[in-house]
Order: sequence, then C-alpha cells, then structure tokens
Amino acid sequence: MRKPRNLRALGVTLRAYCGNLIMNNRIQQAFQKQDKKLLNVYFTAGYPRLHDTVPVLKALTAAGADLIEIGMPFSDPLADGPVIQQSSTVALQNGMNMRVLFTQLKDIRNEVPETPILLMGYLNPVMQFGVENFCREAAAAGVDGVILPDLPLDDYVDEYQEIFRRYNLKPVFLITPQTAPARIRRIDELTDSFLYLVSGPGTTGGANTQAEGVQDAYFQRIEDMQLRNPRLIGFGIADKASFQHACQYAEGAIIGSALIKALDGVDDAPAAASRFVSSVLN
Repeated sequence: MRKPRNLRALGVTLRAYCGNLIMNNRIQQAFQKQDKKLLNVYFTAGYPRLHDTVPVLKALTAAGADLIEIGMPFSDPLADGPVIQQSSTVALQNGMNMRVLFTQLKDIRNEVPETPILLMGYLNPVMQFGVENFCREAAAAGVDGVILPDLPLDDYVDEYQEIFRRYNLKPVFLITPQTAPARIRRIDELTDSFLYLVSGPGTTGGANTQAEGVQDAYFQRIEDMQLRNPRLIGFGIADKASFQHACQYAEGAIIGSALIKALDGVDDAPAAASRFVSSVLN
C-alpha cells in the first residue's frame, strides 16, 4: 500500500480496503448461489433525474437483480447504442459527474450490503479524475468491480493492475465473437470476477445481427474452453425470453438498454425499475 499523505488519508484508505475485504468478492459470493441464473442490470447514474441513482439501485436490488452495473455517463460512449448514449446526455445535463456519483454512493453499503456493484464507463473520465483517486473513491463507496471497455489489456497490466489490486477492485473485460482464443485465456487469467461475453457485433441495445445458430456456436465454443471464471452474456438481452436463452450458455446475463427505455419519461423511476426486473425474472 502506498504511503498515505496524512493520517486522514490512511483512515480513508484502510476503511476502503477493509470494507471491501470484509465482503471480499461479493461478486464471487453471488456466483456461488445454487441453481440461480444471475441477472446483472445496468442503469445510467443520474438518469432520468440526477438524484434517481440510489433509489433506482435500491429498487433493482429489492426486485431481485443479482448484480448492479452503474453507468458513469460520458459524452462519447463508444460501446453504447443510442439508448444509453441518450441517457448519458441527459444525466450529464442533469449535473451528474464522477464526484457527484461518489457522493451519492458514499452510504450505499448501509442500505445495500451484499449485492455486488460495478461501475461501467470509459477510460478518459477515469484518467481525468485520476486512476488512483477513482479507485480509492470507488472502494470507499463499496464498489466491487469496474468495466472499462476501452481500457487496453496491456495498459491495464503495465500501468493499472497494481492500483486496482491495492483497492480490491475487480476488473471485468469484454470478450467478443472475434476475440482470439489466446486472448480469451489471457483475459481469464487476469480476471477474478466474471467474463463479459458480448453476444454479437454492434453496440448495446442494438438488434443482434448474428444468426441464432452462429451465436449459440460462439457461446458453446467459449463454454468448451472450460475457463476458470464464470460468464455473463450482454448486448441484445432485453426481456425474459432473451435472458433465459442466454442463461443456457452462461451463469447469467446483462440487461441495460431495455431498462433505460423503461425509465424514459416515467414519474417514478424506482417503481418502473422494479416492474422491469420483475418482468424478466417472473
């Protein structure tokens, strides 16, 4: 652990580290549930209104979501389709930023003690905030993992891996149908959470252009590799049927854009979030 500048910094760092260590691997604990296909739900922080972040998170958890993925809004989200892009634009206009998000999440573990929470976003805002500052604040809030789709694997290993480890944050990397087997195995070795299987070409929320047989063959190929980490399938998962289909080939699936659509224009975002999760699981 890098020597803190002062005793207050030491206290913050130790609380962040110990808090995550006590519930070390909430992600792993979630995957240990027997006979349960996991639902990971993505929503954009600060959408549809700035202060909806925590109420929506709590509603999703209460409705049965197994993991929560909070999108950090960014002006140029390359992996996201128009639905999430629009939600990011609205959230930024609402005043959401990294500092506001961490302030909103500072007491979340008092209310949501066990459900894994991941932050999903892009490298540029994290670098502007400061990678170590970001990891420190995330750990202090009880965040378990981070998904940065544009973080190069080599850069992570060379520059950021030790920082992530210092704050016990689990990185999650994306695997696509085009990812070479050697790279998949390297990602698997560098991962201590889960593997994010992108269901097909395109961005989040788009119609999957792969034929179902081709898609299933891809999922089966990954399963046959007998990787050490569990898998969640994302992109194009929108309802109960697509969730159940994805769960035939993985430990669960990730839904994002469909939930964002369900939150668009509603007066009660937490209630809408709860209804959406129930429609997928029940």
